[in-house]
Amino acid sequence: MRELLTALALMLAIEGLCFAAFPGAMRKAMHDAAEAPERLLRILGFASALAGIFLVWASKGFPAFNLL
Repeated sequence: MRELLTALALMLAIEGLCFAAFPGAMRKAMHDAAEAPERLLRILGFASALAGIFLVWASKGFPAFNLL
């Protein structure tokens, strides 16, 4: 649970810094996302989730391979 809270805090910090440093670009990105087709958003969201899961798994040293 502690790692989840750390990850959420890091996400909020990075997002906040992006909005503070590049408000115009972030507004445009949000507008572009709102205009994008739902299918594209779903595919990108799924791909991002898989990439995130893989990175967490890799950062833990691929723990499932230790079971074999």
